[in-house]
Amino acid sequence: MFHDRARVVARGGRGGDGALSFRREKYVPRGGPDGGDGGRGGDVVLVADADLRDLSFLRGRTVFAARRGRHGEGSNRRGADGDDVVLRVPVGTQVLDADGGLVADLAHEGARVVLAAGGRGGSGNRRFATPTRRAPRFAEPGLPGDEVEVELRLKLVVDAALLGFPNAGKSSLLRRISNATPKVADYPFTTLQPVLGTVQASDGRQLVVADVPGLLEGASEGVGLGDEFLAHLERARVLVHVIDAYESDPVGRFRAIDRELRAYGAGLAERPQIVVLNKVDLLSEPPELRLGDPRILATVAVSAVTGAGIPELARALFELIPEPAPGAVTAAPELADFLVYRPRPPRRRTFRVFRTDRGFLVTGRDVGAASEEEIEAALRAAGARPGDAVEIGDRELELA
Repeated sequence: MFHDRARVVARGGRGGDGALSFRREKYVPRGGPDGGDGGRGGDVVLVADADLRDLSFLRGRTVFAARRGRHGEGSNRRGADGDDVVLRVPVGTQVLDADGGLVADLAHEGARVVLAAGGRGGSGNRRFATPTRRAPRFAEPGLPGDEVEVELRLKLVVDAALLGFPNAGKSSLLRRISNATPKVADYPFTTLQPVLGTVQASDGRQLVVADVPGLLEGASEGVGLGDEFLAHLERARVLVHVIDAYESDPVGRFRAIDRELRAYGAGLAERPQIVVLNKVDLLSEPPELRLGDPRILATVAVSAVTGAGIPELARALFELIPEPAPGAVTAAPELADFLVYRPRPPRRRTFRVFRTDRGFLVTGRDVGAASEEEIEAALRAAGARPGDAVEIGDRELELA
């Protein structure tokens, strides 16, 4: 089954704690601080992979957590960074936050975005040594990584997409022109999810064509889940509008689907089209389709059953869909540039939390302006537990 949506939780790895350590050497009873820094926590990263077709591999797996950084050690040894989690997704995957806002749009091969950044490693006590403070007895704990819940939505990136009313013969047509084997039957709604096929030319060039489930009037408003299916047309370079020539009023059927494209928006109404009159084997001669529409690049009469007109359709596809320029990263020049966005970083704290040999120390220029809830949350994130001693300025408290 084709899956074009998934919800996942990403957790960046926690940073390793800085070490609280002093040099121990023979005949040097009071060696200086030598605590190393903690390693950085791993990130959770999404990468667009052209070999993947949908998001079905995410079924039953919703949480992805990166490894934490290793703690620092004595002798100025820095802890190792945590391993990243690299999650490969199909090209065309969008990342939306809890409010439906766009976080990232991975519209080309190799596009990547950090979903959840790992926490910074804590500084070892050697970092805090000064001429007047030669033996700092505190070190910084590592910071927790980001945790986000996002929705992944796939919008197919294809060269051409077949659209039209149910039972117009789109699946049969895709079988004829490509290597796809969609379900075919003589009743509406045989296709319940998009199907991809590859059309190959004699010179080795290939085109990716999608068969989108049949649309109904009102599809732009969600009738028959049409708004979800229409989303897969947004990145097609050319729309192939398949019309059942055996049905009456082909012009009216074209106009009905065109109204749905205009109502949906996203530039679908301006996309170039190839009109295919299918099932001409049932007619003595194909009907005339005079639309005078500049968007229509060609009109081809075919029969998906007998194969009549199929070579002409394949030739039109390769002639009318330009070959992308070498090194191009966008799907086509007529599409908008799909940029990768980065989430807004959280507001930085105005104080720091340190681990001491007696408990925890909270210090900073503006520590007095922070709320008790903010300080308590930072202490718990640093690993403090109820009963631990906490120093805040001149006060010494016990965490409740």
